[in-house]
Amino acid sequence: MNLMLKANPNPNPKDDAKKTRTVDLGNGSSVIYVPRFLAYDVAWEFFNYLDNHIPWTRPTLRVFGRSCTQPRDTCYVASAGLPDLIYSGYQPHAYSWDDFPPLKDILDAVHKMLPGSTFNSLLLNRYKGGNDYVGWHSDDEKLYGSTPEIASVSFGCERDFILKKKSGKSSQERRSDDKPPLKRSRKSSQDDQHSFMLKHGSLLVMRGNTQRDWLHSVPKRAKVETIRINLTFRLVLQE
Repeated sequence: MNLMLKANPNPNPKDDAKKTRTVDLGNGSSVIYVPRFLAYDVAWEFFNYLDNHIPWTRPTLRVFGRSCTQPRDTCYVASAGLPDLIYSGYQPHAYSWDDFPPLKDILDAVHKMLPGSTFNSLLLNRYKGGNDYVGWHSDDEKLYGSTPEIASVSFGCERDFILKKKSGKSSQERRSDDKPPLKRSRKSSQDDQHSFMLKHGSLLVMRGNTQRDWLHSVPKRAKVETIRINLTFRLVLQE
């Protein structure tokens, strides 16, 4: 399948800059959100390809000593020779970029958008409705290094992406897929929690100490009935 990638064409760079949202989280942590990273129609072409051609699986995880089914579909792609990805007792099969050529097109667009950044692995997630979610966690696995950059591209249904500050620098709170994240408290400090509505074709980037100091989640949403597909690009360090 040959898809022609077109990053969102906009003749006015200043207009793009206005739409890009950059949040300084403090202490060397930051988030960049680009709501119109990919052209709308092209993003739907990619959505249809991903929904129908990726070998999705819904694995069994080991969380807090008991087994549970991951509440979303997943697939993993990585360059050859990288250390294995293992989370919550699950080791996904690493497919090659050559297995799914359109993914390389998206990767190229991400690299073009983020000069100086490099990514060699991709975790794909498919949320089939509002009951699919990802609980509070940080992507602070050792294979990503101490200050990983994570680029997230979203397709399909819009979903909330929420960041909240860890309770302390020594926080050990990790992914808990058997317990949905709670909705944002009205009493929460604005500085300790941030919310983004991830649009179809958007790009969100977490940088610096974000994984060290912050947790993030995509909570359940009862009224959501359609599919969201999310691609998270990361750099796995060579051993």
